[in-house]
Amino acid sequence: MATAPHLIAPLPLISTEVAAWVESVSALTRPRAVHWCDGSQAEVRELTARLVRERELHQLNAEEFPGCYLYRSDPNDVARVEHVTYVCTRSQEDAGPNNHWMAPAEAHDKMRALFSGCMRERTLYVIPYCMGPLDSPYARCGVEITDSPYVVLNMAIMTRSGRAALERIAREGKFVRGLHSTGELDPARRFIMHFPEELGIESFGSGYGGNALLGKKCHALRIASWQARQEGWLAEHMLIVGLTNPQGETHYLAAAFPSACGKTNLAMLIPPQSMPGWKVETVGDDIAWLHPGPDGRLWAVNPEAGYFGVVPGTNRDTNRNAFDMIRRDTLFTNVALTADDEPWWEGRKKFTPVLDWKGQPYDPKNGPAAHPNSRFTVAARNNPIYSPRADDPRGVPISALIFGGRRREVAPLVYEARNWQHGVLVGASVASETTAAAVGQAGVVRRDPMAMLPFCGYNFADYWRHWLEVGAKLTRAPKIYHVNWFRRDAQGRFLWPGYGENLRVLAWMLDRCTVGAGATETPIGSLPRPADLNMNGLDVTSEALAALFSVDRTLWRQEVAEIGDYFSRYGARLPAELLQELAVTQKLLG
Repeated sequence: MATAPHLIAPLPLISTEVAAWVESVSALTRPRAVHWCDGSQAEVRELTARLVRERELHQLNAEEFPGCYLYRSDPNDVARVEHVTYVCTRSQEDAGPNNHWMAPAEAHDKMRALFSGCMRERTLYVIPYCMGPLDSPYARCGVEITDSPYVVLNMAIMTRSGRAALERIAREGKFVRGLHSTGELDPARRFIMHFPEELGIESFGSGYGGNALLGKKCHALRIASWQARQEGWLAEHMLIVGLTNPQGETHYLAAAFPSACGKTNLAMLIPPQSMPGWKVETVGDDIAWLHPGPDGRLWAVNPEAGYFGVVPGTNRDTNRNAFDMIRRDTLFTNVALTADDEPWWEGRKKFTPVLDWKGQPYDPKNGPAAHPNSRFTVAARNNPIYSPRADDPRGVPISALIFGGRRREVAPLVYEARNWQHGVLVGASVASETTAAAVGQAGVVRRDPMAMLPFCGYNFADYWRHWLEVGAKLTRAPKIYHVNWFRRDAQGRFLWPGYGENLRVLAWMLDRCTVGAGATETPIGSLPRPADLNMNGLDVTSEALAALFSVDRTLWRQEVAEIGDYFSRYGARLPAELLQELAVTQKLLG
């Protein structure tokens, strides 16, 4: 890479704001060199080759995994660090009880002290990037400054980065500023600060994806959710999937799930053999930017150009499309290695690891071979069912929105909200059971509204009000649903087979949106009867189906009380409409 300051384009193509900001950061951090990234494949190849020579990257078996590499992060830097992630607004109330808050002046002083001189003997990389199709009016741009070549490689996959993004910034004059340094990887000196009022992000002390790839959660959700509120759209933690039925009709769904609830599997769903003629295409697996369209519908774009996914558990049985996708041109992080230099993780059914994710000889007594949060970064176009509409600057029209969580009881398999206002209540009250790996105790129910608890850049009460305001602009609003693939019986066995069989539920939703498929009215919304779903070839007992479509009024009265307690945290800012809808549900429950 460059050993001296290097511009990728004539100066007129670089906005004065970008140039001045890069100069000021360079003066603060004092790097050895400044490199402006052009996002080209030649640049990626050159940087990759250098990191292989320096042993920061390990090239994997070129015959079985062509173009694939392994990166090992520091063992103390393997996940998002929510406890030191802050939203820095002038008013603490604007950040809300759902965020850690720090006053902007205090945060800037703290970060300036950390960044001072931190890039000595390092290269400062300037990454101009675009979130969303480059020619889309719905796309937004940013510039990340980093001293991590690993970040450069990831951002080249995850965003539309380089010259074209820089040119768009020069035309528009507006961009999100993201400043990042790995620092010394000291957990005591690790902070991720968001300044939504300034469209700024500052991250220090971590090289892990969600903390360091500032275009992803930091920009595309925390900052973008603030932008979306100002501009009248929604930035959501949602997959986008296209479904084409046997009659050739295509509809698009957007769905939000907390972690461990099958999000990627749904985005890349494979129809069961008993449902011939269905086609599934992935528009996005993680983030959706939703805009009211001139036709009164809600339209969605996926701001990302790649996938940064958790790899353990991925195989041909659980997610064939994802497994095939990562067999080439993939950057793996913290997986294990086989004797033949193939990547290995728990859930991969072939071969045996010889080196664990730390690069040490594998010993089962020391824990998993691959880190439970080990990752793959891969271009979206690698996906065998990648939708060409993912590059459409208009986005795709959304027929239905889906919220879901992991509940062993209470929530039925699926239900439809009474209307948009009730749907916002459904999303705002999403709850999911945690796993032991997450909190040390399994089965703890945590509220995760719209699956945005770690990612909303402002007060949830204002966020829910914004949802209500967006809905009021729509004359052809999508229907809103809640799903629960994880209902269990008294012995702890799952009642629903999940995976590809979930298409049966999605098909019912689409029929509800178009031809008005059958349903039964309940206090919590409309539920299908078993006869309303396509049951062809499905091996589920009548007793299980009865439980899947049941509404236990006693449990739901308790649920309503708990939702009310949760809402009380937001005080006078809470939209009255949510309490009204909650009261309607309570009355219907009797």
